Amino acid sequence: MPTRAADAAALFADLPKPRLSSFAQWRALSGRIVRTMATKGELIVAVVTPLVFTVGFYLPLRYVMKFQGVDYAQYVMPIIVLQTMAFTMMSNAQLAAFEALTGLSTRMQTMPIGMLVPLSARVAAGLVRSVTSLVAALLFGYVIGFRFVAGFGQAALFCVFALAVGTTLALGADALGSLTKSPESLSQALTLPTLIFGMLSCGFVPERSFPEWIRGFVRNQPVSQFSFALRDMAAGGVSWQVLWVPLVWVIGLALVFTPLAIWASARRS
Repeated sequence: MPTRAADAAALFADLPKPRLSSFAQWRALSGRIVRTMATKGELIVAVVTPLVFTVGFYLPLRYVMKFQGVDYAQYVMPIIVLQTMAFTMMSNAQLAAFEALTGLSTRMQTMPIGMLVPLSARVAAGLVRSVTSLVAALLFGYVIGFRFVAGFGQAALFCVFALAVGTTLALGADALGSLTKSPESLSQALTLPTLIFGMLSCGFVPERSFPEWIRGFVRNQPVSQFSFALRDMAAGGVSWQVLWVPLVWVIGLALVFTPLAIWASARRS
């Protein structure tokens, strides 16, 4: 028996030692998720979702807002983009919950895979979905009359900020999905706050349209602050006085959600 073991060791002695590459692992896992999204039609849904939002939000209120002197295509586009990013957040949560529910996350923890690789792969795939939805939303917005008036730099800032918001929310949703392991209940749990913060914001109508007792919340909550910044980026250009508050919101949420997502993804269940 020892002779056979020595012969086997000598047989494989000249083979190169395997090199573990976290980047290669991340690329493989990200590619797997993106291919699954493409084959199952999730990228098509990512295109259709902003179309539904554009039609559902713009058509009912455009004439009402026109009487108030508001270019509603220009006004409503930021909230359409933000709602689109919110649905990307839900997709990330469901993916994380599905991997935890089926045992894939546990299986990967037993393999020589970098601790952050599964999480970063899901976030990267979510970013692909977010970019797809953002491009579609801007194209549909162009059809209804939305324009970037402030130039290329502000348009690029608009896109980067929207994707930063979407990625930050996706991190929080990923943590929630990894912890709950229930895709069905996650959809219900995330839909309600998304609708509440969306409807009680200045994204659809100006602050003056709300009762006076709730205007403070409407004006200062993060969705309203995000829409203020995005609206200015598309119009005359955002100033630091307007940008710093939503920037603090994004950074603050990222500081909370990122370590939570890492812990939820890497913990042993």
